[in-house]
Amino acid sequence: MENWDEVRTAYQVARMGTVSGAAQVLGVHHATVIRHIDALEARLGVKLFQRHARGYTPTEAGMDLLRVAQATEDQFNQLAGRLKGQGESVSGELVVTSLDALAPLIVPVLTAFQAAHPGLILRYLTGARLFRLEYGEAHVAIRAGNPPEQPDNVVQKFLTQRMGLYASADYVARHGKPRAAPDFARHCFIGADDAGSRAPYNRWLRENVPEEAITFRCSDGFSMREAVLAGAGIGFMPRWEATRHPDLVEIVEPRPEWSGKLWLVTHVDLHRSNKVQSFLSFLKKKAREWPV
Repeated sequence: MENWDEVRTAYQVARMGTVSGAAQVLGVHHATVIRHIDALEARLGVKLFQRHARGYTPTEAGMDLLRVAQATEDQFNQLAGRLKGQGESVSGELVVTSLDALAPLIVPVLTAFQAAHPGLILRYLTGARLFRLEYGEAHVAIRAGNPPEQPDNVVQKFLTQRMGLYASADYVARHGKPRAAPDFARHCFIGADDAGSRAPYNRWLRENVPEEAITFRCSDGFSMREAVLAGAGIGFMPRWEATRHPDLVEIVEPRPEWSGKLWLVTHVDLHRSNKVQSFLSFLKKKAREWPV
């Protein structure tokens, strides 16, 4: 393609639906938009739009152009996200991702780091989806489980998250505490809705508690915590989280096999940038104060 300006113009017309809307987005005169569309259609030998009183509607060929141009714009935006982290200053945008259950630990660190670098824009992305560092979706990822194996990622051991088995004081008042494994069948447990969950504590629960005793199932750690606090049953919770709720009762002595590893993951292209290194150092220092 000889003139990408024409493609960019056609993309905006397809997206906005009008010549005037595209002209405003592009910062050009509407006559320029019409000239680009006419020239591109002549060069390709196909009509990209149906003209009508309300604006321009993409033809089938126009929709093909819209899809390709959208994908191209997304790739450029992802590239821009990667390039933003390569400067020497701690400014611009920093994108950090983790499981949402870690938010009470991570958010105060992010807030303090931003206070130390007022020019920084922070984006904290949570959830089960693995944001793709190679596409610039995040600068730093905090991940749980086995060491991530994606190519071109730098993986560092972060910390071990210890888990405990808890119930609310109200639950214990109503049902008592199980003294040993044979008592588990007479109690209510909170577990993962995903029967294939590979979290160590979920595996232990499936292996040691009768299925019919797992009476409350949740799809995420946040909901499990709320279920424990509400008295729905006995469930697992990070020990650091339990310290925030003094009315919780620890049911049994915690076991080493319940613990899970957390990893710091960065992309090799951004790992040594000043912004990423500054944040990693700050995070590791603050994490030494966590009650994990």
